[in-house]
Parts: sequence; C-alpha cells; structure tokens
Amino acid sequence: MKTLSTAPVALFVYNRLHNTKQTIEHLKKNKLADRTPLYIFSDGGKDKKSWKEVNRLRKYLHTIDGFGEVHIVERPENYYLENNIIEGIAYVLQHHDTIIVLEDDICTSPVFLEYMNNALNKYIHTPQVMHIAGFTNLDIQQSDDTYFTPHMSGWGWATWKDRWQHFVHFTSRKEALQGMTVKDFEKLEYGGNFHCLHSLDKHPIPWDICWEIAIYKQKGLCLCPTHTLIKNIGIGNGTHFNSNRLFGWYEYDRPYRTESIILNNIPIKENPAIEALYAQALKNHGMRYNFLGRMVRWAYLKIKAKRT
Repeated sequence: MKTLSTAPVALFVYNRLHNTKQTIEHLKKNKLADRTPLYIFSDGGKDKKSWKEVNRLRKYLHTIDGFGEVHIVERPENYYLENNIIEGIAYVLQHHDTIIVLEDDICTSPVFLEYMNNALNKYIHTPQVMHIAGFTNLDIQQSDDTYFTPHMSGWGWATWKDRWQHFVHFTSRKEALQGMTVKDFEKLEYGGNFHCLHSLDKHPIPWDICWEIAIYKQKGLCLCPTHTLIKNIGIGNGTHFNSNRLFGWYEYDRPYRTESIILNNIPIKENPAIEALYAQALKNHGMRYNFLGRMVRWAYLKIKAKRT
C-alpha cells in the first residue's frame, strides 16, 4: 500500500509575534517536527503601524529552525486572511500530495503531527474522508480515540490534494447554497444551534464555511480526536480565554491530549449520538454564559434587533 512522506505544514501569520512564537515552539516539540517541511505565509500590513509589526515578526521568522525545511513566503501587500490561506494551500499542494494547516494562534500537542501523518496515510484511499481535525468541541469518554462527523473544524487540520480539489471559494450566498434544500441548511446548522451560514453574508466569504459546504455536498466526513490536540490562544487578540471569563467560559477551553492517538478501524459514518452532542456543544459557539454574561448578551441582542 502506498504511504506518504511526512506531510508539510502551512502556517499562516500576520502581525501577532507573541502568538506566532508560541505556535512555533509548540510545533517544534512534536515528534516529527525535524522531518516536517514548514511553509510560512506572512501576510503584508494594512497601514504603517501594522507593517511595523509585520516586519518585526518577519525578522523572527528568519531565525526559525528545528524543522526538516523552512520556506518563508512574504506577501508584498495585505492579501487578507482568506486569500493568504487559499493561495497558500494551493501553493503547497503544487509540490505535495497532502497538507497540514495552522494559523498563528494554534498551540499543538506533542503528538499532533504524529496523529495527522498517521491519519493521512490510513485514509489515503478513502475519498469520503476529506478532512483530519486536530480540534474537537467535544470531550468524549469512549474506547476509541477518534470519531467521524460531517462537521469541519479549522483549528489545526489536514487534507489531501485530491480532496481539496472540491474546494470552491464562493463569492455569494446564492452560489454557495445552490442545489441545497432547507433540510440541508438545518443539518449544517445543527437545527439552528450553529449559525455557520451567516458567514456567507461576509465579504469576502470565509474559507472555512466554503470548505464545510464542500465537504457536505460531497457527503464527506471529518476525522476528529475524542479529546482535543490543540489549544487556540488567539481569539479576542490572544486574551479570549481569560477576559471572557468575566461573562462565562468556553466549554472547549481544556488542556490538549498528550498521549498518542490510536487509529482503530472505526466505522466510516456519522454517529447520531455524537451529532446530538455537537448540537449542544456548538450552541453559542461553545460559550457558556454566567448570570452577568446572560444579562449582557440579552441587552446586546435587544439592541441588535432594534438596529435591524
């Protein structure tokens, strides 16, 4: 059976030096780091202030070692997150059959690369498996270390060149939802608990909802660990998991797993029990509000309703 070489990592950065350093240091502690090609796509600044931050970060990028190879692509202008990621993925997949994708605020478990590479090899000939996730909203207590879901997580993930060919960066809601039914919308949004389709009203449309829809239209599945292998340190300018505790907590804010993942031969299909757990976990994007948080959110929604 054909196996793949160590998958390359594409890391997308902008101007957050502290977060980027933490992301790199965690990645270097992975078992396969010294065999892994690392491609870093550094977006350009939007103004004088951001260019100063970008240039300071780029100086650090040229000191990075500890990987099989390090390739740095410095954008001459601000590409914006969506274009930087989409064009960066296309660039890497011109040279490789697989890709692992990280952004500059994703701290990975020491077994993250091992899991990603093993999964990419295991499901290389299974086109229904379109996405390997390192993050999960859930914390499932069961015998197997992984499960399948149609829901895509974009915090530390991998795919294959032949699966990514189904990706389309939609330019409108109409284009994205063409051929889909109300039943499809309800399933994608977990009965209204996960308002992901609202992202289709943004300009440009975020890459992750485009990939989520592409997987859904292909009847694809995503492999996830039963306990997260990553921690996002960047939401809310890197203070998300601390400052927001004033209003509540994020249910998925938990330490990552450090034991190796065992890839058993689990059924390649949705698990209704797990999908039911997602319907609850994705509500309010995982935020669990305390009394103060519920009051503030109530006031916010009232003001928002009046404006619309």
